[in-house]
Amino acid sequence: MSTTQPVQKISGMGAIRHEAGVAFRVWAPNAQKVFVMGTFNDFTEENHPMESEDGGTWYLNVPDAKIGHEYRYLIINGDKRLSRMDPRCREVTNSIGNSVVHDPNFDWGEDDYVMPPWNEAVIYELHIGTFGESKFDDRPATFDEAAKRFDHLKRLGVNVIQVMPVAEFAGDYSWGYNPSHMFAIETAYGGPPAFKKFIKRAHAAGFAVVIDVVYNHAGPSDLDMWQFDGWSENDQGGIYFYNDWRATTPWGQTRLDYGRGEVRSFIRDNAIMWLKDYHVDGLRWDATVFIRNVNGLDNDPGGDLADGWTMMQYVNREIRQEYPNALSIAEDLQGNPWITKDDGAGGAGFGSQWAAKFVHPIREAVIAPDDTARSLAAVSEAVSMRYEDDAFSRVIYSESHDEVANGKQRIISEINANEPYNWFCIKRSTLAASLVFTAPGIPMIFQGQEFLEGEWFRDTVPVDWDNAKEFKGIILMYRDLIRLRRNLSGVTAGLTGQGLHCHHVNEAEKVIAFHRWKEGGPKDDVVVISNFANRGYDSYRIGFPSEGRWIVRFNSDWQGYNQHFHNTLGYDTDAVAGDFDGKPAHGNVGIGPYSTLILSKDT
Repeated sequence: MSTTQPVQKISGMGAIRHEAGVAFRVWAPNAQKVFVMGTFNDFTEENHPMESEDGGTWYLNVPDAKIGHEYRYLIINGDKRLSRMDPRCREVTNSIGNSVVHDPNFDWGEDDYVMPPWNEAVIYELHIGTFGESKFDDRPATFDEAAKRFDHLKRLGVNVIQVMPVAEFAGDYSWGYNPSHMFAIETAYGGPPAFKKFIKRAHAAGFAVVIDVVYNHAGPSDLDMWQFDGWSENDQGGIYFYNDWRATTPWGQTRLDYGRGEVRSFIRDNAIMWLKDYHVDGLRWDATVFIRNVNGLDNDPGGDLADGWTMMQYVNREIRQEYPNALSIAEDLQGNPWITKDDGAGGAGFGSQWAAKFVHPIREAVIAPDDTARSLAAVSEAVSMRYEDDAFSRVIYSESHDEVANGKQRIISEINANEPYNWFCIKRSTLAASLVFTAPGIPMIFQGQEFLEGEWFRDTVPVDWDNAKEFKGIILMYRDLIRLRRNLSGVTAGLTGQGLHCHHVNEAEKVIAFHRWKEGGPKDDVVVISNFANRGYDSYRIGFPSEGRWIVRFNSDWQGYNQHFHNTLGYDTDAVAGDFDGKPAHGNVGIGPYSTLILSKDT
């Protein structure tokens, strides 16, 4: 069986298919010998010895290896004989099986999709295994099954799908935040070809795809990277991990060593892989606060990881240079403005970050059982907060996978777990949603939110699509809000703009109003009014940015959304001159309890 090397070595890491076979390269700096074994040699352990290279890598070209062949490495370190899967393998049989020589070819056709401008983006977060409907009770949904719901998302009007992690994890059921093989695609979901097909179909339907990535830890289970080449210190993880106190995370002793060049390249190459090979349009980084601090804290110098900060800068800089339209989102949740500052100024270089200072005050305001407990000052601050004077440097939401699990539930269940579909629950959950789509920021909703999914999130419980039939009026409400947020009717450009003035905050009556604008003027200036009390008004006075006829574009109390709503008339109003609320004009509006109005002008 031939092991003749090609004249010139093939560049790259992992298993690289080329005209003269498959080249294998693996980083194992502490090994004395390394062999590659697989389908091509009946997994005979020592038939194919690899050549030691500078920098601790090992290389061999195997002419007889082919796409689809399974393989592993045998690493010799003293008396240790370690059979390992390839840390950079693009495909696996399963998380504890074998690496597979991956076919990189895929017919992308005319996939020239371009990410929408961030100020027009509306994100829908979903989990592949529960968003689709699985054909079988003993496995999660697949990429193909999830893609069958694209028609629903298209009608809803979202234009960005954020997919929870799909890198290979232990078992078949998981949220995905326990990656065992960071370069491989979860086999239970369909593997690499199915994911590429999913993205191609998403782009054809008009959706950008942002993928969740996990670099704050690995595993911790089914982890062949652990003590990969037999070396470790303090009985820790070896070459890919910190081997001291810095290894500690809430998920195990598996924090990657951000200061080691080979590990930084591993993370960088992984990030670029999603953008290059899978045509994703952005990355959402999980728990970046645990990349930059051992304890996951701000203002904790003793726990800070300078290597983690510079690693994020490095990878974001590489992404920006190669894929300038890609959206890099951080889940940091500390309200730290340096996360979204440019790396040249010392920031981490992310384009946007999840906004804890929005979701928590808004949820608290609508979940509170008594109207007097709702703080409109906190709501005003949540609406107004931004980083670096950029409204779209934050992603705002009232539900996410984190906010509806781990002891927390959907808003309707937080309000009343025994009767989650009563009037109060529906009104106040949709009140929160109306602020998600009207406050400055990139709005995001979580799967099923648009039809009042009541279950807290579990990776074994599918979304209840029967709710979509029962609450089709609520879906219509979300659709109307998304259309206005994206300015699809051309009359609410202000919701895509940077301008904000929260000009009316009435703590006594629990009514808040704010002005949004892009350039200003007719079909641009938008006034949003929200009532946080169980009391409606036939005539409530509000300041307006100009005189003239202000037209109601949205009234969340309309009975077309739900037959139990009050249908309080949210009439068009003629604003007249006269200072009020710090605005040059004022007018009266009708607004229902726990309701939102959106108004703008035609002329």
